[in-house]
Amino acid sequence: MRNIHDVLDARAVTTLFQPLIEIATGRTVGYEALSRGPAGSPWESPAALFAAARAVGREGELDWICRAQAYRTILAAEPDNSLTWFVNMEPTAARTVCPPDLAPVVKLARGRLRVVTEMTERAIAGDPSGLLSAAAACRDAGWGVALDDVGADPLSLALMPFVHPDVVKLDMQLLREPGDPHTAKVVAAVAAYAEASGAVVLAEGIETPEHLAVARTMGATIGQGWLFGRPGPLDPSRADNARMPFIPPPAVPDRRSPFEIVAARRPLVRTTKDHLMPTSRHLEALVEVGEEAPVLLACFQEARHFTRATARRFERIATKSPLVAALGAGLATEPVPGVRGASLDDGDALRGEWNVIVVGPHRAAALVAKDLGDTGAERDRRFDFALTHDRALVVEAARSLLSRVAPAESPAIELLAAR
Repeated sequence: MRNIHDVLDARAVTTLFQPLIEIATGRTVGYEALSRGPAGSPWESPAALFAAARAVGREGELDWICRAQAYRTILAAEPDNSLTWFVNMEPTAARTVCPPDLAPVVKLARGRLRVVTEMTERAIAGDPSGLLSAAAACRDAGWGVALDDVGADPLSLALMPFVHPDVVKLDMQLLREPGDPHTAKVVAAVAAYAEASGAVVLAEGIETPEHLAVARTMGATIGQGWLFGRPGPLDPSRADNARMPFIPPPAVPDRRSPFEIVAARRPLVRTTKDHLMPTSRHLEALVEVGEEAPVLLACFQEARHFTRATARRFERIATKSPLVAALGAGLATEPVPGVRGASLDDGDALRGEWNVIVVGPHRAAALVAKDLGDTGAERDRRFDFALTHDRALVVEAARSLLSRVAPAESPAIELLAAR
């Protein structure tokens, strides 16, 4: 084949599979699908294959090709229906329409296979609304969601509550540096999430008995790595009918605003803008304190309230936080570098709200306030407000904002792709 277009046009992708093992019993509970380009070509490795497709604007299509080929291979093997199949995702795949020639096998897979879609923090931060919708679509199909490479980047911990993964995949480097302070922080945050949610912890890169022993101490119940098997042709006959559980899905973000969500469960206090400002600034400052890099989401009602001083603060915060978003009438999709923006319509309830929400691995806080419509001096404008540190409530309010943060062009969300 002469170039990457030939590879994509010919759908010349093959799939290898690596087993996922229940650590306590040694039983095979599933496989991860891993795609490869034509053997002996410059595009054989997945990194080279996706880089070439990305360079010509066909990365999303390649993701569909990889997924369809994986499903075709799995379905042909007629595997036990208790097996779980892990597929990886590229961010662009969520908003790329499935090519018509691949649609039949994808539809068949949705009805017959038990799939876990793997997401990364890069995908979520790039298109939070799209990824939340895509995760909901996966769950609507009875599929699960995994957060991949947790620990490779500390930002993934801050985004874990929004993904609400059924499976948390620990990055392989954690097994090799068990005494590192960063490893201890990651393991503690993952353990807290798994205990509260019932999620499965999966350790990647297990190559030796020592790695396996470390994985156990980190709370992993599923293992993946060369100790159990290298990627190769599919052999579902080794499975032992062990079913990997999925956890209850999070509440689907509705159109209620953060104020409406929090006010339904917390008492309100009436005060002025002047008295609310210190609390608002304090929550913003939480993002810059410590090493956990929380998410910051804020509503400004109108663009004029996103002042130059505020813009400077948010631009600085965005260099540390995995996701900073500002919403208000007239705000651009990127009001300052690194900050995700969203303009509010005239009828949007957020036009009347002032919200500041912070969510990190170990902290969560939300200030939600409703403008009472005063016309006097700016500092004397009155608001009804509530302040909460209830993690579940804060995350619910945050998800309602993330559902409004989307690219300017928002085609239909498709189920996510494998590689």
